[in-house]
Amino acid sequence: MQTIYLAGGCFWCTEAVFKSIKGVSEVVPGYIGGDLPDPTYEQICSGETGHAEAVKVVYDESVLPLADLLEIFFATHDPTTLNRQGNDVGTQYRSAIFFTNKEQESASHEAVKEAQKSFSEPIVTEVVPASEFYKAEEYHRDYYFAHSNQPYCMIVISPKLEKLQKDFGDKIV
Repeated sequence: MQTIYLAGGCFWCTEAVFKSIKGVSEVVPGYIGGDLPDPTYEQICSGETGHAEAVKVVYDESVLPLADLLEIFFATHDPTTLNRQGNDVGTQYRSAIFFTNKEQESASHEAVKEAQKSFSEPIVTEVVPASEFYKAEEYHRDYYFAHSNQPYCMIVISPKLEKLQKDFGDKIV
């Protein structure tokens, strides 16, 4: 099993995407990349802690190669917008890959190059070593699956899952 941390805007979206993928055994929303120990959601929303909303993804590389996982990551958020995803604006919504080993670092840089072929604007996704990851508060976990009828979920997350089904149906649980 491998672990990587991915930030692609709101962690409710990223969690919902990766919970649906074959080979992923665990997805945990949380905060990474900042300076404040054990931050709260309210603190990271200030944009002053340096943390990104991210998910810890534990996956079986024999079932889901890292290149496929990163292809899904780039296809399910906009990696060309700096510090924003849609109406979510701030450094906490940046696009980033937090790698845990040299192989992930190399594969992440390669995935950025490959993904760039699909975008007319430059990809701004950070590729950086993983730092301390802090689990988000309990009410953020499985958010989409518990609240799929809420407007944000219906307008923002459901279309991502529809795109995931259309483009990667063979990789969905």
